[in-house]
Amino acid sequence: MTRYLVLRLEGPLVAFGDVMVDAIGPVRDTPSASMLTGLMANALGVRREEGHRLARLQDRLEFAVRLDRRAERFTDFQTARLDGADRGWTTRGRPEGRAGGADTYRAPHIRYREHDADVSAAVVLRLQPAEERPDLDTIALALDEPARPLFLGRKPCLPAAPIFAGFVEASDLYAALTMVPLAKPCRGARDSGVLVVLPADAPRPETFHPIHVCDRRDWIAGIHCGDTLLYAGTVPRNGFPHHEDAAA
Repeated sequence: MTRYLVLRLEGPLVAFGDVMVDAIGPVRDTPSASMLTGLMANALGVRREEGHRLARLQDRLEFAVRLDRRAERFTDFQTARLDGADRGWTTRGRPEGRAGGADTYRAPHIRYREHDADVSAAVVLRLQPAEERPDLDTIALALDEPARPLFLGRKPCLPAAPIFAGFVEASDLYAALTMVPLAKPCRGARDSGVLVVLPADAPRPETFHPIHVCDRRDWIAGIHCGDTLLYAGTVPRNGFPHHEDAAA
């Protein structure tokens, strides 16, 4: 049996970010490996410039996700008026100035950011090798008492429930998910099942299909890269315990 850490990613506003192109910031249905790495690292107090620590944490991560609830997806249209003297912080940890002539700043800076409303997702994860630091107990403590404020994808997306949701012991990732109680569905939602996403090498139902995602980050270069093969499928809600079942 393997010990898994359980996360509950729940909030009125959530952004499980996908690969961003220019001013368009899309989201995906479930969190990426890089987002979970950043979440844990933020709780631990790891800094952006500590790329090797972030890369090692991401390399050790094995996880599965179950999307219990999502109300709707929408696009936020954002504008900001920036002047030549304005400076912004970069992922390199130092401010960056702006260039260009006076006409460069006549129009506002425009971007689009997707978000999901009323989301609740369950994540089960482990770190390999298990004995290497930080271990699951260290991560759990950090999530309960984080070094910095935590958010679900973007800074406005604050969690509505404690992120650390305990431990389970199971034979594999899918079995671990079947031990985690479901969140309440959206009001008026049809019982159409829940989305589950698993690693390609994890045991899974035969009905699952392959998907390709770019969900890993090169923490040294500061870019997303690569192609990850996962398997996804919809599972009936009665395949998982409900909160009242768990309490009983």
